[in-house]
Amino acid sequence: MKKNTSTLAIKNITTSIGDTKIVKGVSLTIRQGEVHVIMGTNGSGKSSLVNAIMGHPKFSETKGSVELDGEDILHKTTTEKARKGIFLSMQHLPSIDGITLAYFLHQSYKVLGAEKKSIMDFYNEAKEVARSVGIPESLLDRSLNAGLSGGEKKQSEVIQLLMLRPKFAFLDEIDSGVDIDALKKVWKGVTKLKEEGTGFVLITHYPTILQSITPDKVHVMADGKVVASGGMDLVQKIEKGGFAQIFEKDD
Repeated sequence: MKKNTSTLAIKNITTSIGDTKIVKGVSLTIRQGEVHVIMGTNGSGKSSLVNAIMGHPKFSETKGSVELDGEDILHKTTTEKARKGIFLSMQHLPSIDGITLAYFLHQSYKVLGAEKKSIMDFYNEAKEVARSVGIPESLLDRSLNAGLSGGEKKQSEVIQLLMLRPKFAFLDEIDSGVDIDALKKVWKGVTKLKEEGTGFVLITHYPTILQSITPDKVHVMADGKVVASGGMDLVQKIEKGGFAQIFEKDD
C-alpha cells in the first residue's frame, strides 16, 4: 500500500458561466486514500465544481485555490494538472472513433511522464489489470467510448484509472446508467485504488452508492454551496427524508 502523504486542498472555489455564478465558495480537503462523496439535486453545482477545477473552458472565471501538497494548481492547464496526478471522469464522455482505448491509454501514459513501456508490454499489462477486476479485456480494442453502453464506458474509465494510477480522482456520476453487474466491477476498481492510496471525490444523486463503498466524508451541495457535511449518519437522513430536510435545516 502507498503511504498516504499527498493532500488536495480545495479552498473557496467560485466559478461562473457568463455573469451567472454557479459555484459559490466551496472548500474541501481530501487526503490520499480517502473517499469523499458529494451529493445534491440537479443544478446544485456538483459537476460544475470538478469541471471548473480541471479547467473546462465553459467557465468564464474561477477563483479560489486548489493546493496539491501546498502548490496552487488551479490555474495550470488541464494537462499540467493531469501530470501532477489529478484525474477527472466526466459525466458525459466524448467518443473518438478509430482510436482504441489501448492506444489512447498508452499515449496518455507517455504524456504523463511515466516509465517507458513498449505498446505490447503496456497492452499486456492493461489486459491483466482489466481481468483483475472482472472487466472484459476486449474493451481495450474498442474505439474510445464509441458505440459503448453506459456500463462499458464506466468500465473503460476504471481501466484508465488503474493504468494511470492518479493521486486524486474526481468521478462524476460514475454510478449513473450502470447496471448492477457493471457497477460491482467499477467499485472493485475504485476500492483497489483507494487501498493503494488514490484519493477520490465521487459525485452522485443517489444514496445507494454508499451500499457499495464506505466514504470518509459526505458533503451535500445546494445552490453552489456545501450546506452539510458528515458521515453515514448524514446519508441515513437523506435516505429517510430526502434532500429537502437538509436544505430546510440550512435555511
